[in-house]
Amino acid sequence: MSVRELVVLGTASQVPTRHRNHNGYLLRWDGEGLLFDPGEGTQRQMLRAGVAAHDLNRICVTHFHGDHSLGLAGVIQRINLDQVPHRVTAHYPRSGQRFFDRLRYATAYRETVALTEAPVDADGVLATTPAYTLEARRLSHPVESYGYRLVEPDARRMLPDRLAAHGIKGPDVGRLQREGVLGGVRVEDVSETRRGQRFAFVMDTRLCDGVHALAEGCDLLVIESTFLDEDAGLAAEHGHLTAGQAARVARDAGVRHLVLTHFSQRYTEPADFERQAREAGFEGELTVARDLLRVPLPKRR
Repeated sequence: MSVRELVVLGTASQVPTRHRNHNGYLLRWDGEGLLFDPGEGTQRQMLRAGVAAHDLNRICVTHFHGDHSLGLAGVIQRINLDQVPHRVTAHYPRSGQRFFDRLRYATAYRETVALTEAPVDADGVLATTPAYTLEARRLSHPVESYGYRLVEPDARRMLPDRLAAHGIKGPDVGRLQREGVLGGVRVEDVSETRRGQRFAFVMDTRLCDGVHALAEGCDLLVIESTFLDEDAGLAAEHGHLTAGQAARVARDAGVRHLVLTHFSQRYTEPADFERQAREAGFEGELTVARDLLRVPLPKRR
């Protein structure tokens, strides 16, 4: 059975706290797993969340600040230790190649897995599979940073009443779907477009065009909200978003489910982030992330 869900491994920014690990997020997309921003302690959080190295198909790093990448060394070595049988692809800013190399070979170990390096150096499509297209967009942070977006291809939803009106049933339905036309009836005559699901991952950034492009029309948006609105000056200075800014992005982009994360250790009350997001006018489903939380993608429209 296909599963599409976000597994939150860590939600802290800069330093971990008693209750928040460094960043780490696994997106389960049917039979694939995409690990985003594995910060320090990700390997242990994977164990606690029931995530195995065999679950990983891609690793996507937004930028090379430690809270988003120091876990790479352990995760890559675990992939090799467990002899993951499939290819694993790593995406990261090309400008940080020296950091990736240091983390990949931080200590001695036996390489057993074909890890494919696919660095990012511009906006655009990174990979296309039957299940999704993976895209990247440049963000605004003191070091080069990219956000990621998955888009499922649109498909056709067959309409039983129209099929019945044309006398199409049983195996003929599948034949019509495969061939596009049957007895003069086109597949478009008995179906409608089923919009593919969309997911975006936006970490450390100020407001910029890339943030809005990534969020547009998302079913699930995971976005940093390091600061509360009263600290907007600090957010801009350090290249981050506030809870209200993140929520307004989601509101304007028509996001269905908003996940706020990457919280500064200066704050101890998660409800403040939810309150400010609602005050900003976001009316969809809203989650203030906590470690080890599982967030399913919304049901199809």
